[in-house]
Amino acid sequence: MNGKSGSRKLEKSKRIGILGGMSYESTIKYYDLILQKYYEKFNDYNYPEIVIFSLNFQKVIDYELGDNKAKYIEYLIIGIRALENAGVSFILMAANSPHAVFEDLEDISKVPLISIVKSTAQYAKEKKMKKLLLTGIKFTMQSTFYQNHFKKLGMDVITPSIGEQNEIDKIIFDELVIGYFKQESKERLLQIINSYNVDGVILGCTELPLILNQRDVDVILLDTVELHTEAALKYYLSLK
Repeated sequence: MNGKSGSRKLEKSKRIGILGGMSYESTIKYYDLILQKYYEKFNDYNYPEIVIFSLNFQKVIDYELGDNKAKYIEYLIIGIRALENAGVSFILMAANSPHAVFEDLEDISKVPLISIVKSTAQYAKEKKMKKLLLTGIKFTMQSTFYQNHFKKLGMDVITPSIGEQNEIDKIIFDELVIGYFKQESKERLLQIINSYNVDGVILGCTELPLILNQRDVDVILLDTVELHTEAALKYYLSLK
């Protein structure tokens, strides 16, 4: 198919890297959103070149839950090195949980990494939020990387109760990561969210936006996938 006439000059030197597979559902969404956002902005076919390295999801889970930070970083770096060797200009990790070691990976990576946490925090700051509820897998909710960064910007991040965390974690791993969406699970997630008095809710798992959207609630939902891909496209367009 011929490209549209009058389209923008193709920038062959710029390439986006996606470290994915955590899970495949969210990785697909990342790819889709970046290209969708590009077309909406320019209405041409000069889409960004994108390279995806899909990790073994079970290995990621095992390293996260195994409390072996060195092995966890070592495995994530395998994917980052593969993307670097493929000539990417920068990298997004298509998941929230590996951002627990973002600074460690940033120090090792040869190309810039775009942070999902920083992208989300910037949006929350622009909306003048003060208190937010963090949802996601237990690893993310029980870590502190969201709380620490938001605190620097004058915002507090709280998490659901332990029992609610277990429920959310089960819905994510037993259903969402394999593309299974149950209405009763959606209703339970909404019950949990609506029980907290906050300015916004961080959908801190890249699968949660697959089942929840802003139409479902009155409180502002911070779709981390949406914000992360928006930041990635903005960074891509800033490259010379």
